Amino acid sequence: MIQCDSVDRDHHVLAIIGSGFAGIGAAIRLAEHHRGSVVIFERAHTLGGVWRDNTYPGAACDVQSLLYSFSFAPSADWRHTFARQSEIRAYLERVARENGLMPRLRTGCSVRSAKWDSIDHRWVLETEGGTSTADHVVLATGALADPAIPRIDGLEQFDGPVFHSSRWDHSVDLSGKRVAVVGTGASAIQFVPQIQPVVGALALFQRTAPWVMPRGDTSIPRRARTAMRVIPGLQRLRRTAIYAEREAKLAAFRHPALMAVGEREGRAHLEHAVSDPVLRERLSPDYRMGCKRILLSDNYYPALAQPNVEVHTSGIDRVTAEGLVDSDGTTHPADVVIFGTGFDTSRLPLTDAIIGPDGASMSEMWGSSPEAYMGTSVAGFPNMYLMHGPNIGLGHTSVIMMFESQLRYISRAMKWCRDQGASTVEPTPAAQLEFARVVDSLTDGTVWTSGGCSSWYLDPTGRNSNLWPASIFGYRRRAQSFDPAHHLSRVGGELQ
Repeated sequence: MIQCDSVDRDHHVLAIIGSGFAGIGAAIRLAEHHRGSVVIFERAHTLGGVWRDNTYPGAACDVQSLLYSFSFAPSADWRHTFARQSEIRAYLERVARENGLMPRLRTGCSVRSAKWDSIDHRWVLETEGGTSTADHVVLATGALADPAIPRIDGLEQFDGPVFHSSRWDHSVDLSGKRVAVVGTGASAIQFVPQIQPVVGALALFQRTAPWVMPRGDTSIPRRARTAMRVIPGLQRLRRTAIYAEREAKLAAFRHPALMAVGEREGRAHLEHAVSDPVLRERLSPDYRMGCKRILLSDNYYPALAQPNVEVHTSGIDRVTAEGLVDSDGTTHPADVVIFGTGFDTSRLPLTDAIIGPDGASMSEMWGSSPEAYMGTSVAGFPNMYLMHGPNIGLGHTSVIMMFESQLRYISRAMKWCRDQGASTVEPTPAAQLEFARVVDSLTDGTVWTSGGCSSWYLDPTGRNSNLWPASIFGYRRRAQSFDPAHHLSRVGGELQ
């Protein structure tokens, strides 16, 4: 790792912003195009992305370890079916070191803006350490980087500690405390069972009941780990089986009536763990399974059934120095407030500071409904590639597989530039619009738009601008080749 203050006036073929899965994958898979001239800018002081930031109790992945890892960097060291946060972070650090990325990493080096230089045809990056330039930029900040904290009147008046799950304050001792948890998303259902036994009282404020399915997490015995290490093809075979199983579940997302089968299992899971009919009613979803993210847990419902837990569904009106006041006017005293309210997914971080040739930011160009060709490149922003961009998220399997497919497209775009002697490449507006139409067509009739809920999958216009609504194979096939007819390029100063 190199200090941020040494980057001033550096130039690179490729600059990568972010060092989570997407950024590390980009630095490795695009190696042939940037050897010797790559930089990875990271705003934190170590790599890891969300798996560095989310250290809350119980933090783990909701996709099986064998699938939530790079296909080109398999690991036989996973100790659990669903890897813990510490395992995933250690994996990322090992992969980065083994592939020689540490000397390319600039930590504590936030990128404040990226502006296109129309004269030299390169991006000018303003960072904490000074100005750098790059021919190509990969924005790998991730869609789950900036915590979403709801605006609640009086929050600043609260006397005790307040923090978000992704910025967990480990200095706060929760033992015997009255803890208010706001939100019941993927993070909350992991940390609530961990803190419930130690807190004095836990008030959980739920806006919408999630569908929760059995997790079925198990430890992976040493013998099984050894077998995957020494038997050729065994790990790949198991990975393929998990992939096929998850892809098969896509049918229910695309044909919502099929979700009835999963809903029966979800209700049985709830009924088995919660005997109190009033609490069970509060925890029962009133929308089609899959419309929001399906959560996995074996201990969430049992934790909520404990006598020191109360679940509130009336909403929060305001916060006072002593606690939270719900919409019925009842005050719930608290010593600590923890937000499990997810992330700001309305835009990718930094897109409001990516300034194209015409002086407008990417966020301004998008408005309320982001669009990108292949979810990766944006018309009017040459040589800029978005990892986890619009319509790259998934509702049924591992997003790492989407990242690898994106990198195939980026690799081919950069190679085409190099082979053609082109200084820039970007999608045509028509190609970008056509891809958006494909997404809209694939989304039509799916559970995400017809399931009867409001979710972060849909943007303010009601359009799905977050998820890829079909199979990974379908996206991978589209990303497999680079079509010059779908792109504009600049060769010898002329736009073609």
